Amino acid sequence: ALQPGGVVLVGGDAREMRPALAPFAQRGIPVVGWHVAATAGPMADGPVAVNVSTDPLAVARLTAMAAVADSAGHANVVIFTDSNFQIAKAKAAAMAEVIRACSGCRLLAVEDVPISGSAQAMPAVMRRLLERYGRTWTYALAINDIYFDYAGAELTRAGKPEGLRMLSAGDGSAAAFLRIQAGAFQTSTVAEPLNLQGWQLVDELNRLLAGQPVSGYVSPVHLVTAGNIAFDGGPLGQYDPDSGYRAVYRRIWGR
Repeated sequence: ALQPGGVVLVGGDAREMRPALAPFAQRGIPVVGWHVAATAGPMADGPVAVNVSTDPLAVARLTAMAAVADSAGHANVVIFTDSNFQIAKAKAAAMAEVIRACSGCRLLAVEDVPISGSAQAMPAVMRRLLERYGRTWTYALAINDIYFDYAGAELTRAGKPEGLRMLSAGDGSAAAFLRIQAGAFQTSTVAEPLNLQGWQLVDELNRLLAGQPVSGYVSPVHLVTAGNIAFDGGPLGQYDPDSGYRAVYRRIWGR
């Protein structure tokens, strides 16, 4: 009804939303997406032209490999995911594959906890897992930082200030940055360059409106740890590459 020149789809699943997006494609209105598929970059089939994201499988593998390296090959892992999203299932499967490939590691469980209900569900889930695995459980991996927002209190109650390390395969929330800076359970997150991706979404839409193909650019993965959190936006609680990308995009758009 608004007759937009273009559409930016933020979150969700482009495949499931295809029927609702079809009218835009029929009218020649370009659609770009952020975190709308299990793969990053151009999307050949369907109304969404490009999925702006880091490579979710590379993000997942890096997170799991960080746990393997940190444990010297002896990580006992629980993975938290949300099966309502294809991208979440793909990331969880990639993390599980890395852990299973580590001969000295153990995949204790894969917990399916909807992100939308994580605040209500995680305390009870944590209590159950701690009761079942106790000190055997040494690493928690998650497809999103939000799970760990509600895990710390239960870990403190259980008296595990140092016995469990948490690593997230996205997205680099301000709360996660604070936990990493404080050394409070979470040791790393693979943060998304959210500001940069916002500028990229505008650029991809601008290209399509000009009749040009999308750029196909995929941001490289970046593991935020206590050792590098002081750089690239870390003091502000975000990952924002100090690469001058804003000036580059302004120069492109000024041509």
